[in-house]
Amino acid sequence: MLSALIMSTDSAPGLNLARYFLFDRLDEGLGEKTAILFGSQQHSYADVANKVCALGAYLMSTGHRPEERVLIALQDSPAFAWSFFAALRIGGVVAMGNPGAPPKDLEYLVRYTRATVVITHPSVALSIASTLNKHDCTVVLVRAASTGDDILAPIDPPKEVPNAVTLPDAMRQGRAGIDAGEPWKRQTQQDDPAVWLFTSGSTGRSKAAIHSHRDFVFNTERYALGTVHYESDDITVSVPRLYFGYATGTNLMFPFRVGATTGLFSERPTPKALGEAIDEYRPTIITNVPTMMGKLLDDDDARQTRGETRLDMQQVRFHLSAGEALPPSLLTRFVDRFGGEVYDGIGSAEMFHIYCSNRPNDVRPGSLGRVVEGYEIKLLPVDAIGPGADEVPVGETGVMWVRGDSVAHGYFQDREKSWTTFHGHWCRTGDLFKRDADDYFWFEGRADDLLKVGGVWVAPIEVEECMLTHDAVSSVAVIGALRDGLVKPKAFVVLREDARLALGDPTAEAKLAAKLKKHVQAKLSKYKYPRWIVFVDELPKNDRGKINRKKLKTDQDAGLAPEGH
Repeated sequence: MLSALIMSTDSAPGLNLARYFLFDRLDEGLGEKTAILFGSQQHSYADVANKVCALGAYLMSTGHRPEERVLIALQDSPAFAWSFFAALRIGGVVAMGNPGAPPKDLEYLVRYTRATVVITHPSVALSIASTLNKHDCTVVLVRAASTGDDILAPIDPPKEVPNAVTLPDAMRQGRAGIDAGEPWKRQTQQDDPAVWLFTSGSTGRSKAAIHSHRDFVFNTERYALGTVHYESDDITVSVPRLYFGYATGTNLMFPFRVGATTGLFSERPTPKALGEAIDEYRPTIITNVPTMMGKLLDDDDARQTRGETRLDMQQVRFHLSAGEALPPSLLTRFVDRFGGEVYDGIGSAEMFHIYCSNRPNDVRPGSLGRVVEGYEIKLLPVDAIGPGADEVPVGETGVMWVRGDSVAHGYFQDREKSWTTFHGHWCRTGDLFKRDADDYFWFEGRADDLLKVGGVWVAPIEVEECMLTHDAVSSVAVIGALRDGLVKPKAFVVLREDARLALGDPTAEAKLAAKLKKHVQAKLSKYKYPRWIVFVDELPKNDRGKINRKKLKTDQDAGLAPEGH
């Protein structure tokens, strides 16, 4: 399949992701198969395709031209899928944003992408109305709906956004145009731009990695089909939201490729909301992140304490984990309680998706598994400026460089960063790894997260994984803080419920902090233990669901973070 779809650029074959992921299913006779579950709603592949055609026809009627950006800032609902594939089918370039982000961040996305179409909720459009009006873009308004509610129910556009049209009206106009013989799709080539995937913005404003249609086909065939094996009778659910490329792949593209079903819920992904989705949809594949895996365990313990029914995930074939380190202790607790396998892997916006992963019957706890077939990985010295440098020896730490046909063209409006990250077919990830003798890769942290303590480099992840082996710790983040002008580790700790309930006064907190410090000193070199421990209710997250170390560091530098014990 892959060789037939991806050919040499000289032949410039036609390829469109809406056809590959959606319309090919109709040709395969799967039109009546359920593509999306949304509460009690069931949307077939034929229904999704019908709405994609209607919305695409409307967007073309507004004057949208090939390769112009369509910015989607929506909750997880069927409307996201309709918008995503409609934009692709008319040759547009999809950019995705978090509808819950602060207005200033959404305004930045509108300006940065130069979107000619913005598809979002009325409240979001109202919050950035001045920017939308200044850029004279078409605005399609989608009802913000609770899971199971009617997304196409009538809504009133805010007067402050004069170029706005509601999604039902847009689809009616588009359908009338199709009935009148107007076009609703465009031909695209495999190397035409298709999607902008945003970096996490850990060192500044998010930048867009520019991807072509072929990139998503390559990774889907290699990873989703060839490595973790999505199947047509799967039902998928995701903790990360669809605007995040990790979930766009695992909970929309990949299930659609095989004619499977995605279960969507629009609420913020809390243990309660996720538990309800699992109970209702009975998924066989769950896309998760380590932080939520820990929260699910804590919530399940709380359920048991209250005498409630515990969460049942016996039907899950496998869980996917990425985005942050999955400590072996957490993996063991999770599998012992919920069963199934967890395929921890690593990917990036620059490569679209996962290129190194654990897989069925091949899980090595604590590792990120082996390279996905079709990709190549090298571990090079930190100061290597190109992929031709000599690799570090087996067992030593180096920066991961990855090669594969899903590599992005570069970053939009950032040549400097593009030159240091992209080297032809190769991408410098900035992640520190070790490779063992069996070719499994072990994450050692980010090169820019390392702390110089007493003249020796310390990887925060090593300290965090050590602290997570203590029975009181649910999650933890370690950053550097100054003591007498020198950098020392500082830990922000979320406790498990029983440990949290046992704390009644500052004296008890101080005693537990002392125990945690001794726990690290007993297992790691003494200079690595955290000099301060701060107990918090929750760790800050960025809009990709990762621990926001940048915020912890910023608050620390501004004197906003508590000193700790």
